[in-house]
Amino acid sequence: MTFSLRPTYDDPRTAELVDRLRGYLDGELADYERERGITPMGRLTRADLEPVWRRSRDLGFYGIHLPEEYGGQNLTYTQLAALKEELGASGRVLSHCVLGDMGGPLRAGDILKYATRHQLDTYLLPLIRGERACCFSLTETDAGSDVRSMRTVATRDGEGYRLSGHKVFSSAGPFADFAIVVARMAGTGELPDDKPRFSAFLVDLDSPGCRVEDGATPMSGEHIESDIILDDCWVPAANLLGEEGKGMRIALGRVTTNRLLHCPSVLGATRRALDLTLNRARTRMVAGGQPLLMLQAIQHRVADMATGLYAARSMTYAALAALDEGREVHTEAFMCKLFVAESAFRILDEAVQIHGKEGLTQGNEIEFLFRKIRMFRVLTGTSEIQRNGIAKLLALHH
Repeated sequence: MTFSLRPTYDDPRTAELVDRLRGYLDGELADYERERGITPMGRLTRADLEPVWRRSRDLGFYGIHLPEEYGGQNLTYTQLAALKEELGASGRVLSHCVLGDMGGPLRAGDILKYATRHQLDTYLLPLIRGERACCFSLTETDAGSDVRSMRTVATRDGEGYRLSGHKVFSSAGPFADFAIVVARMAGTGELPDDKPRFSAFLVDLDSPGCRVEDGATPMSGEHIESDIILDDCWVPAANLLGEEGKGMRIALGRVTTNRLLHCPSVLGATRRALDLTLNRARTRMVAGGQPLLMLQAIQHRVADMATGLYAARSMTYAALAALDEGREVHTEAFMCKLFVAESAFRILDEAVQIHGKEGLTQGNEIEFLFRKIRMFRVLTGTSEIQRNGIAKLLALHH
């Protein structure tokens, strides 16, 4: 793998998909966002998103990673990563809608294999077609990494269950029709030695006893999070996803893969930041009338930025290639998430420094990217959690 701010691919299929995706992102989608005045921190509506879902589906991108039986193209993880990287590098606000990460097929994850015919027909196939949207509701205020602290409870009630609790950071919640909710089964995990049992449910967000409220605004400023508040909300047994008590396995079943697949998105955004920084350094004149990039101090900074990006990208795609070969990459996934998150943050910090006052100004893309990338050191598992995982696996296997 060689270094480039506009990567090329030896695999003809990947090259063709990336080329078509770039054309859509830089052309039609850019025009759509400009016409509607869409900005990173503006409030998006379902009306903003639905046309992008449908158009992306028409172009073959929405749900492209899925098996052919669900209308996808059965991509390898490496091919999917290449597309996710391009989305991150595009600078498009609605890039998260193109493959279906914002409430679509990527958000639903690997739950298709657990779904009944009823659940497929009512929820998941319409989701894949861009007709419905979902959010994933696992996190609670006091239950992030420690899922044992989960307080949302499901109680059996006749031909269904009663759910009560308060979920936070439900991404895509403002646009979703239903949520994939993980709840602790009542009567379990209440004593120190009692192991909690969790179940997963498909919950219609317009159900009695279910309320969707604006979630806390993250430091990125994006309005894409919701709180899901359940107050004795009745859910039919037909909406139990998989087996009772196996909900956490369903929720975290692809955790290694998902941990890896978050990395290309961050690499893409970091790639864009480096590109913007180089352009800034070439065009910003300093005393003496020479470009900023002619100063050795700046040259050394951008050299370190590019080297960090190359290292992070190389290890990520090496792990993805191993995953495509059917090998276990638990340790590597922890390492990639840790190194990509920390490297991307350092690169964005340098990008802000080189941009100077412009890098501190709201509305400047570098300032936005800095805030967005900073979040990745916490989201989907903090850097400390990744280090814990690495150390544990090293102790077990070496």
